Amino acid sequence: MLLTLLQAKLHRVRVTQADLDYEGSCGIDEALLEASGLRPNQYIELYNVNNGERFATYIIKAPRGSGDISLNGAAARKAMVGDLLIICAYSQYTEAEAERHEPVVVLVDERNQPLAAKSRAGQSLSIA
Repeated sequence: MLLTLLQAKLHRVRVTQADLDYEGSCGIDEALLEASGLRPNQYIELYNVNNGERFATYIIKAPRGSGDISLNGAAARKAMVGDLLIICAYSQYTEAEAERHEPVVVLVDERNQPLAAKSRAGQSLSIA
């Protein structure tokens, strides 16, 4: 049996751009992708702290250090620039893997720069 568990979370990132006329996706600063282990084209779920919207899309890479969190296409209707989001990715694990699994949580500053990455157990992870 496979279990679907939280793989990683970007906690309270701020939307920096919303482009309705783009083909769709969520641009995420490459430094945040690296800190979280998330990848371009990966399925993500987004939770808007400001308005309660919950929606899904996929990741595209934004320039490293830019702090960009961009919502593109239909996703641009779900949040406004300045809204806070929680971005989550889930993966499937065997029961044995699930016993050892700890999701990564990335905390950011007001400019979406990574402050800390830690596992759910509170273990700090290095941020490059």
